[in-house]
Amino acid sequence: MRWDGQGYLFDPGEGSQRQLLHAGLSSSQLHWICVTHFHGDHCLGVPGIVQRIARDRVKHEVKAVYPASGQEYWNRLRHAAVFTDTETITEHPVSGDTATLPPLTARRLSHPVESYGYRLQEPDGRRMLPERLRKHGITGPDVRVLQEEGALRGVTLEMCSVPRPGQSAAFIMDTRLCENVFTLADGVDLLVIESTFLSAEAALAKDYGHLTAQDAALVAKESGARRLVLTHFSERYGLDAEPVFLEEARAVFDGDVIVARDLMTVQVPKRP
Repeated sequence: MRWDGQGYLFDPGEGSQRQLLHAGLSSSQLHWICVTHFHGDHCLGVPGIVQRIARDRVKHEVKAVYPASGQEYWNRLRHAAVFTDTETITEHPVSGDTATLPPLTARRLSHPVESYGYRLQEPDGRRMLPERLRKHGITGPDVRVLQEEGALRGVTLEMCSVPRPGQSAAFIMDTRLCENVFTLADGVDLLVIESTFLSAEAALAKDYGHLTAQDAALVAKESGARRLVLTHFSERYGLDAEPVFLEEARAVFDGDVIVARDLMTVQVPKRP
């Protein structure tokens, strides 16, 4: 995910380095590696990503965020083969119910192993209103002065602007429905969420700590998400099941729904 000029890689599973190449991305575009939990399909790509960052001599800091309870697994993954390690990658294990590394917030989910969901939150700002700026004679470089100083020649920022909530996105993988799922998704512009099963397997989903497409749609609906992206489908379903996932989600959530595929590009919807 590209967010405010930085690249976030969530849950690098097996083959992630190869997928980066197919997507036309380089290791220098990564600034964060975020692992939700240490089941293999969410982390076995870590060795390749780490070694690529080291081999490419990426100079900027790359923050690695992961459950602290999985430190042993992280160590094994980071040092899975002989290579010259890099101090560029800094480790930020998270623990407890909630952890914050702005602009990222991690919240503990409900899964057989400790798992965290992530939320990206842009700071709130203000939207300048051209007609009010003209009314008060604020033009050119003075607009920036007003934004930075808050007042200029008796004109306040509030007189020429309105509040603009910061944009937000949530990445929620393996979990049952729980309070933190809804907290992470609250009001987000983009919700990327697992929908491992269809509703016919709801009991199985709950037993194994997963969501159905209907569960994911319920989260989007009750949280007021603007765009819902379904992902992490069980291998039992083929591509012919995509319309069924879409149908089940749309029966609950009347917003924008996307069934994810490899190398698909999804935009964070712009604010009105």
